[in-house]
Amino acid sequence: MSRRGKRRRANQAAVWFALPSLCGVTLFLILPLAEMIQRSFYTAMTEGYVGISNYRAVFQNEAFRLACRNTLRFVAVCLPLLIGLGLLIAVCLARFSAVRFVKTLFLLPMAIPGASLVLVWKMAFAGGGFLNGFLTWASGVWGSGTVYRAEHMGSKTAFYVLVFSYVWKNLGYTVVLWLAGILSVPVAIKEAARMDGAGRVKCFLSIELPNLKPVLYTITVLSFLNSFKVFREAYLVAGSYPDESIYLLQHLFNNWFVNLEYDRMAAAAVIMGGTLFAFIWLLQRIWEKEGVGGSHEK
Repeated sequence: MSRRGKRRRANQAAVWFALPSLCGVTLFLILPLAEMIQRSFYTAMTEGYVGISNYRAVFQNEAFRLACRNTLRFVAVCLPLLIGLGLLIAVCLARFSAVRFVKTLFLLPMAIPGASLVLVWKMAFAGGGFLNGFLTWASGVWGSGTVYRAEHMGSKTAFYVLVFSYVWKNLGYTVVLWLAGILSVPVAIKEAARMDGAGRVKCFLSIELPNLKPVLYTITVLSFLNSFKVFREAYLVAGSYPDESIYLLQHLFNNWFVNLEYDRMAAAAVIMGGTLFAFIWLLQRIWEKEGVGGSHEK
């Protein structure tokens, strides 16, 4: 068989292998996405064409603006905290030789079901939870005369409780990814730098940190996407209408779905999907410009 015939046969085999996945993506992703975009230009009840009226109504909705502000605030607080804390823990753990055998332990929080996690938060932060009991006991021991209370998920402190739960649940995979990047740096390069007089901090800043840029891209994207999945914890603890500080976009979508406002929900979903795509695309372009993109190959 000629080289051209072998190449044609290999291409046909590749097409047949990819066809089931392509059909699944088309049926369960592309077609629903196209229908959602089309639905955003029609009313939910009469199915009449209204143009961009649904988008205008979404941007004029006060609940949507509140949810956007809270979501942006949550992402702005959680991403630097999660990435920085994960890097700090990974750098400390990389010094131990047995870290390769315990990396899987950091993934245990991700295996805990959301409902079980919510029960723990309720026992800790609810009005009659054990944290309030401890503070009440401590105020009596200290003799301050003031009974300190841990505010529950119905107060402004709920935002920080949600941040803590997000960081606690996602810190494990962040540490594992950082460790994988740190341990992949050739030991010979670091030993050569130390022989030249470079200290531990200098080796980290000049050798390890530049090689961790591809890992930083992966962690940033994963952490950003996971920040939109914290709705389960907030919903199970505080319900559909929690304190304003933790009223996120997922709460808004859930309430619109319950109220059968599919037209607004479709328009908001298109806006949210376009924003996420633009952020990830911009982040990838920045990384590729620096030579550390998805494939980080020149």
